[in-house]
Amino acid sequence: MEDLGLSYTPWEDGLTFEENAMQKAVETANYIRRYTLQSELSDYIVLADDSGLVIDALDGKPGVDSSLFLGVDTTYEVRNAYIIEQMKDVPEEKRTARFVCAVACILPDGERISTSATMEGRIAYTPTGVKGFGYDPVFLLPEENRTMAQLTLEEKNAISHRGKAMMHMLQTLEVACPWKS
Repeated sequence: MEDLGLSYTPWEDGLTFEENAMQKAVETANYIRRYTLQSELSDYIVLADDSGLVIDALDGKPGVDSSLFLGVDTTYEVRNAYIIEQMKDVPEEKRTARFVCAVACILPDGERISTSATMEGRIAYTPTGVKGFGYDPVFLLPEENRTMAQLTLEEKNAISHRGKAMMHMLQTLEVACPWKS
């Protein structure tokens, strides 16, 4: 949006990642078409995503409220410490969690497309690593024996929920828009 010189933050109050992503895509497409004088924007494909962390032992929290968990001004350092504290007595086999990403697309003709992907892992016993952002320091990839915050950007992008959801979207768009390939 910033690249287009537009300042707009869509509302998101869906109950799922998919609902939030589609709501953001629809509202953004409507905003672009309604409030801009740049007619070439009507030919744009609008993409929006919603993602977050789902922890099984915490009944799915933080879930769709991942960016607002414990309050809008709460730092991820505090959020991660809270999660570690809440999980302190949870045994290894029940520390399952996943990152979820839903990507929604609005084509110029109004057609709606969505994809989603997950990345399975566990909640670490202590935050580890300085790369990445958000919940990455507490999200352990057992097969790597590292948290997301210990991966390089290239490693993370190759396996992440966002990377997978976006690859699914690109593949879907190739089918939906064969003339654009």
